[in-house]
Amino acid sequence: MKTIAVIGGGITGVTTAYALARRGFSVTLFEKQRYAAMETSFANGGQLSASNAEVWTHWSTILKGLKWMLKSDAPLLLNPKPSWHKISWFCQFLAAMPHYEKNTIETARLAIAAREHLFTWAEREGIDFDLKKQGILHIYRDQAGFEHAGKVSQLLAKGGLERRAVTPDEMHAIEPTLSGKFYGGYFTESDSTGDIHKFTSGLAAACERLGVQCRYGQEIVAVDSDGKRASVTMRQGADTETSTFDAMVVCAGTTSRALANQLGDSVNIYPVKGYSITVNLQDEASRAAAPVVSLLDDETKLVTSRLGDSRFRVAGTAEFNGYNKDIRADRIRPLIDWVQQCFPGVSTRSVVPWAGLRPMMPDMLPRVGRGKKSCVFYNTGHGHLGWTLSAITADMVGDVVLQSMGSTSKQSRPSTLTTASA
Repeated sequence: MKTIAVIGGGITGVTTAYALARRGFSVTLFEKQRYAAMETSFANGGQLSASNAEVWTHWSTILKGLKWMLKSDAPLLLNPKPSWHKISWFCQFLAAMPHYEKNTIETARLAIAAREHLFTWAEREGIDFDLKKQGILHIYRDQAGFEHAGKVSQLLAKGGLERRAVTPDEMHAIEPTLSGKFYGGYFTESDSTGDIHKFTSGLAAACERLGVQCRYGQEIVAVDSDGKRASVTMRQGADTETSTFDAMVVCAGTTSRALANQLGDSVNIYPVKGYSITVNLQDEASRAAAPVVSLLDDETKLVTSRLGDSRFRVAGTAEFNGYNKDIRADRIRPLIDWVQQCFPGVSTRSVVPWAGLRPMMPDMLPRVGRGKKSCVFYNTGHGHLGWTLSAITADMVGDVVLQSMGSTSKQSRPSTLTTASA
């Protein structure tokens, strides 16, 4: 039986370990935290959103970034301090702009395909993750934003996604708790929401039932490969150990870039910080005033999810500020203010803030597939759509590894999708 090391215990690493174990491989999962899903997969916006597949490589993103650069509470914040990493990333971002339409269509196609896998896995393994299949409502306060959304909808339709324009009255009928004046919206009935941390933890337990060795609390010191075998050097406390495997899959989020450099590959991931608040709905009035349908406010770049009966998650913003994980009060305050503005009946007395680093590739597509060494593979760089795309990219990389390494599993099958990014 072939042995595979999976580096990273977030949503991407755990889904990859699961896909490989189902294909008959002997899998070892390495994660530096004590448990799965304790970093970027801990408290994201919760949306499984094919309707949010529009990539950011558009001139409007550049213009907004320049306009908001000196505004500390802006939805998109760029630290102007230069670094070679940041400069190289933005140069590649600009180079990807001609592919905006193609990449948006491809992302929508992947997001739709991911649903079947994720829902099937959750049902098979009995994972309760506060799934709500209530759709996602995009809201727009002005005509310009609404009209741009119409153009995006045409691209999403080419990727196979149906979403429809709705009037302010229809928006209120879809989510009666929403307050404010809006020009219009777009509603995607097929989208859904769920708790990424609960799902990832549940799937990690399923991995262990399938025989995956989950090695938590392991700091990866070095990775290497001679093209035939792959080695992982890890540290736990004062002890250092090196293990060798038939292959390795790097799913390490924002640290994937450094690991790829050691393996001779270029995976130019930049850490883009996002923030969230979890509003604890402690009284009946708040529970009644909080939305059930998920929202995406395009102007403020905020998304919402109702997680069970007693939690309301609001997340978003994008901060280009290196590997800084600080939770800034001036970035959290706009999220709380947004709740008070759009859902005035919800008490914000009990709010839990959080920040995570999204692993962004310059073209906004994940890196899925082989590295230069024949036994090295990648499934990383999903950006703000890691939760949405994780199941399909795990299935894709599982098939790539299977085709390259071989397996005795009867559950294996050829993939119908191509690698998202080379």
